[in-house]
Amino acid sequence: MTPIVTEAENANVQRLLGRLQRKYSTRITGELCMPAMAARLAPIPESMHPALREALAARGLTNLYSHQRAAWDLAQQGQHLVVATPTASGKTLCYNLPVLDAVLSRGAKALYLFPTKALAQDQVAELMELNRAAGATADAAHEPADAFRTEAVPSVDRAGIDGQRIADQVAKSASSSTVQARTSARVEGSTGTLGIKAFTFDGDTPGDARKAVRTRGDIVVSNPDMLHQAILPHHTKWAQFFESLAFIVVDELHSYRGVFGSHVANVFRRLQRICQFYGVRPQFIFASATIANPAELAERLIGAPVVPITDSGAPQGERHLLLWNPPVINPDLGIRASARSQTTRIARMATKTGLKNIVFARSRLMVEVITKYLKDVFDRDPRRPPRVLAYRGGYLPSERRAAEQALRAGRVDTVVSTSALELGVDIGALDVAVLNGYPGTIAATWQRLGRAGRRNRPCLGVLVATSDPLDQYMVQHPEFFLGASPEHARIHPNQLLILMDHVRCAAFELPFQDGDHFGGPGCDEDLNEMLSYLRDEGVLQRQAGPNGGRWYWIADSYPANAVSLRSVAEGNFVVIDITDGKQTIIAEVDYSSAHGTVYEGAIYMVQSQPYQVERLDWVGRKAFVRQTRADYYTDAIDYTRLKILDRFDSRVLGRPTAATPTTAGTTDRAATAATLAPSVPGAAPGASTELAAPRAAPPPKILAQPAAATAKFSQTVAPMSTSAFTSTAAERPSAAASHGEVHIVRRYPGYKKIRYYSHDNIGYGHIDLPDQEMHTTAVWWQAEPAALEQALPAREQAIEGFLGAAYALHHVAALRAMAEVRDLGRAVGDGQGSWSAVLSSDGRGQLRGPSNEPLEQPPGDRFEPTLFLYDNFPGGVGLSAPLFDDAAVLVQDALGLVSGCACLAGCPGCVGPVLAGDEARSLTPKRAALAVLALLRGNITWLHP
Repeated sequence: MTPIVTEAENANVQRLLGRLQRKYSTRITGELCMPAMAARLAPIPESMHPALREALAARGLTNLYSHQRAAWDLAQQGQHLVVATPTASGKTLCYNLPVLDAVLSRGAKALYLFPTKALAQDQVAELMELNRAAGATADAAHEPADAFRTEAVPSVDRAGIDGQRIADQVAKSASSSTVQARTSARVEGSTGTLGIKAFTFDGDTPGDARKAVRTRGDIVVSNPDMLHQAILPHHTKWAQFFESLAFIVVDELHSYRGVFGSHVANVFRRLQRICQFYGVRPQFIFASATIANPAELAERLIGAPVVPITDSGAPQGERHLLLWNPPVINPDLGIRASARSQTTRIARMATKTGLKNIVFARSRLMVEVITKYLKDVFDRDPRRPPRVLAYRGGYLPSERRAAEQALRAGRVDTVVSTSALELGVDIGALDVAVLNGYPGTIAATWQRLGRAGRRNRPCLGVLVATSDPLDQYMVQHPEFFLGASPEHARIHPNQLLILMDHVRCAAFELPFQDGDHFGGPGCDEDLNEMLSYLRDEGVLQRQAGPNGGRWYWIADSYPANAVSLRSVAEGNFVVIDITDGKQTIIAEVDYSSAHGTVYEGAIYMVQSQPYQVERLDWVGRKAFVRQTRADYYTDAIDYTRLKILDRFDSRVLGRPTAATPTTAGTTDRAATAATLAPSVPGAAPGASTELAAPRAAPPPKILAQPAAATAKFSQTVAPMSTSAFTSTAAERPSAAASHGEVHIVRRYPGYKKIRYYSHDNIGYGHIDLPDQEMHTTAVWWQAEPAALEQALPAREQAIEGFLGAAYALHHVAALRAMAEVRDLGRAVGDGQGSWSAVLSSDGRGQLRGPSNEPLEQPPGDRFEPTLFLYDNFPGGVGLSAPLFDDAAVLVQDALGLVSGCACLAGCPGCVGPVLAGDEARSLTPKRAALAVLALLRGNITWLHP
């Protein structure tokens, strides 16, 4: 049924929109109005089970949207399919209808997978509504409620299994499983009861309820982590379920990318291997937000053809989108007002207008800061229920569930969230969505904006830009944002380290046979070689047989427990409140974030309440905190150094040309900038006026495997030269780009104390934690030393130029790779780990040695700065190879970004923050970065100041 939208609700949205347009017209750089759209309907199929038709009719559904009917037809044909339609378009029925029909008609079973527990619980609630609509019995309506109890996470069974025990257990269960499966999904047509049993199975499911889920559940709703660690390793306990498994539903497909998606693809390989063992070939149904390659991503996940459905027939309320750029408060330095101040201003206006709103922030810290500012306005009276809530990862499950219930009930006016609420959790009807910064991808932007306007309501979305280059580019070029296709999601399931982890898990679950395959298409790894390596490690044993050898797991270890799908390091930290002598767990922090979040002295916030970290137990993974009334928050400082281990490939970017130095008095700066890059529409006079338009990203490539990874099977490579310039002087190029493997060391030497509201830096603290190290893949650029010295004679200028160039390249690379900025790292150094370049506390470029000690001069006689962009995950996930292919285009994009910026000396929107007075220097940080980028483009002709 189409929700009724009152005139008052529509008027309030229009009133807020009008106020923003009148009062802040100069800050609105782009505006889009999408009119309301009527539904395109199709009849409910005649072949649908009568009880299911009656249940739909009881809920007022007499027709389907056109895309829902298309999904039904494809499912009946037995095809794998993916539904990629906008937020709130009714994707749930696209998979629920064929699944429920199969359960009712033939006693089939289904596995639903959601990336978060909240989504899984939403789905079970939806299925219970259908049961109740059909007049389900008390048993059918209440049995799934067991899965909603929130208790301590029970430990997972870790009993080892081998091939013989598998065969014995399956034989015992086979005789009765079919009868039990059909009995559990009976239809009581006379009472209109569907009788379908849907259970959640996650870490919060009590131990005594798990057996009921395995044996009585028709639909099991879980997540990839539980499938990986609790279902597949113990599949013999699930034999009854697997023998009748007909559908596997994967929601929020667009979230399965990068490391997470690469792991999940291997989990699906293991799942399909086990399904084959039980003699079933389940059908996959995917649901996704609008992305450019839903079918390609789904096919890479399961290794089979998938049919896409992308044309939505759902109705849509009127939508307004504003692109908001904070005003410039320092024209010389190009400094703008903070996005945080603009976001809180818009959220306050929306709340005072009577509109429900959601604010998305890009970090947990920013969620807490914005929540504090809004609570200071709306929640001053502690006797009243809170009107503002924060929602993010790290909160306890009970606290998140309570927040979700309050949102659905409409008791909260404003919720401030990270991406945790980006996915399709039902949080009720919202009117306004405010994004504090560009999320990093267009798909995520539309997904977050789509949280408002659900249930066919009119809505307003506002994207508030930060000073980051990507944000500035998006709001200053709205035609790109509004007209661009969403990004391609990339995964790299054959990455050696990830693949090896899942070969271990698969061997634990079922023995391998000689000649078996595990990696999907394009996998260059030899399974037999990996199995032999595991045998040498003492975890596998090969037994010869008449049909070849079989590989059995013989170790006592439980491999799935050591593999995290979302990160590369194990061991989350728990945050323990010790205020007043108590010890209460109040949050969790993942390992990769702990260095910069829960160091001793850090201010850690929960629902805007500050806690100070008094002690960090690194080995025990515990952070002990105490409530404080500090008027500041903390921000960690980090630096990175790299060492090149192996060069996979190199490419020349230019040849030397004659230089024509001049003096500063005869150099026209605007003309100089114009020679470096094409121009960008709307740029400052004399600046370049076009930024190379992003093109479609190349298809994912399979990387040559890193030397450190392949060293498990072969000898380590010998030391190598890190310079790309090994030819004679007459033949040397002016610049080169390379792609290969690097070793990274990241250190957190200290932190800043930043006062609320004024954001003044009021002090520093020391951090004493172990370095983070990893091997990954990278792309790097080098300028020929003689050409660099000719363009920038002073080494200090060269260092500042490389740091500014790295800042710009990092952001345009994230845009071109269709990745988030944090998925890539950047660094400037010598490629040998002997020095790295950082911005010092006085804002100037500085050389640092291996122990972070300041250096006056780089070691050795050769000065060859190297600019690195690296995959921010151990082993890499396939981002650096496409960047290497586009190395020259990336430099061109960065040149356009920097030269097209209206600032004089540099700013956070192009080369990073600069110091007051830099605009008076003969060679500004901006011009130094332009000089470096010109060299890296292959043009060493530079006009000296």
